[in-house]
Amino acid sequence: MSRPPLGFIPDPLTLPLDRILPSRKTPEGLHTSRKFKQIMASMEAVGLIEPLSVGKADKVTGQHILLDGHMRLLALRQLGYADAPCLVATDDESYTYNNRINRISSIQEHHMLRRAVERGVTPDRLAKALNVDVSHIHKKVNLLDGICPEAVEMLKDLHFAANLGSVLRKMKPTRQVECIELMLTANNMTVAYAEALLAATPPPLLVGETKPRKLRGVTADQMAKMEREMGNLQGQLKLVEKSYGQDVLLLVLARGYLAKLIDNKAVFRFLSQRQPDVLAEFENIVQTVTLDGK
Repeated sequence: MSRPPLGFIPDPLTLPLDRILPSRKTPEGLHTSRKFKQIMASMEAVGLIEPLSVGKADKVTGQHILLDGHMRLLALRQLGYADAPCLVATDDESYTYNNRINRISSIQEHHMLRRAVERGVTPDRLAKALNVDVSHIHKKVNLLDGICPEAVEMLKDLHFAANLGSVLRKMKPTRQVECIELMLTANNMTVAYAEALLAATPPPLLVGETKPRKLRGVTADQMAKMEREMGNLQGQLKLVEKSYGQDVLLLVLARGYLAKLIDNKAVFRFLSQRQPDVLAEFENIVQTVTLDGK
């Protein structure tokens, strides 16, 4: 079998910036955005890391259309660069590169930063390169300290704030797993939600605490009630998880059957004349997309 042709030239080519044409207009306010400032700081500290992606040179003008890296190109020009390494595409230049990029998860970012620190890169230099406070780098580097392996496995592909780790490590491993399960079920990976779960955690499941913490504005009775309600919520969520797949299957079958039923003109006429309320409910079920009616 013959090998499929490569979609780009394997080795980057150094091209003058004046021969690279952006494929879209620069959005207003881009120069003041946080992302652009991070790119600028990174280039000032360590230079360009990821080459630009450009199309093949125009046969008449010799210009290359920029496919990916508009912010990097703008930063290079502002920093006074005359040229840049580029990956030259050899296939359809309408290929949208950003749609094929999988952004790294928070745990992958943690491993990269930790490896850099272990190899001698100082947190101060990393903070300067990423245009963030050095305390943020320390939080990222120590993200998984005190987090059990089961919880890490559940979080490995997710994006979440660095402060989430400091909340989870206050709980014992079993409670960490329970809280992450609740957060995933609720599709809410915020620090505020994690802190609410922490506040409702019974003392035996806390690290280094044997009695409830005193929270401003919350009495001991209110805290006990919160713990009971959170326990009930966990039980209800687990019951829903067990039956959700079967319920969705039944909903799909019911929708298909009712859709064919009310498509029958005789049935539709009979229901509209004799049972309009039933017909309205059937139509609502047919229009239902998910169990929550959305």
